[in-house]
Amino acid sequence: MNILDENISKSQRQLLESWRISIKQVGVNAGRSGMKDSEIIPFLQGLRRPTFFTRDDGFFKATLCHTRYSLIYLDVEKSEAALFIRRLLKHSEFNTQAKRMGNVVRVAHTGLACWRLHVREEIHFKWG
Repeated sequence: MNILDENISKSQRQLLESWRISIKQVGVNAGRSGMKDSEIIPFLQGLRRPTFFTRDDGFFKATLCHTRYSLIYLDVEKSEAALFIRRLLKHSEFNTQAKRMGNVVRVAHTGLACWRLHVREEIHFKWG
């Protein structure tokens, strides 16, 4: 299940839907509008293997790695969110739900930075 944070615009959500990428968005059809950051992690833990996409850099922390979800911090412009979500979902390291679980990833033009469970160093990947 792919979940968008409220900080991702309606136009970007609609673009993802037009590409037939299955997504839900906090405040639209998942969770409730106005959820605080501290409420997001417990919300995700109650879902079945979600991948959470956000533009909030506070979610890019090694301490947030967990087997039950993945967190994706989009370090790109608002208008680029959908494009980079699609790129991440097609990347060979993250192209399945199973490969994404337990990861906290920063997505940027320069590539991907990733924290993984039981790995003490940040891992970097280039765009394919």
